Amino acid sequence: MTKRTGIQEQIAQAERTAFENSLPMSLQQLKDLFSHLNAAEECDHTFRDTLLFLSNQSLESSVVIPWLEGHGGHCDCEVIYNVYDAVGEQVGWHLDA
Repeated sequence: MTKRTGIQEQIAQAERTAFENSLPMSLQQLKDLFSHLNAAEECDHTFRDTLLFLSNQSLESSVVIPWLEGHGGHCDCEVIYNVYDAVGEQVGWHLDA
């Protein structure tokens, strides 16, 4: 491993850590939210399924919903597509999962 590669790995790890620390829930809970919404029947253009998930996980919707909206999620289907587009690579979850 070259010195440059080691520095790049340290930067990448620092970015991953900063991202995870910015989440209003655990990384696993965000993956689980994506999976929950991906399995939902259809979107009624509300946060109905997101709010159900948050309630079942004892997560504060007043904290999570603004974070989702800040990443393009303004209803259940936008969470699964827009938020996924914004952070899916960092989360490590894929739509075909």
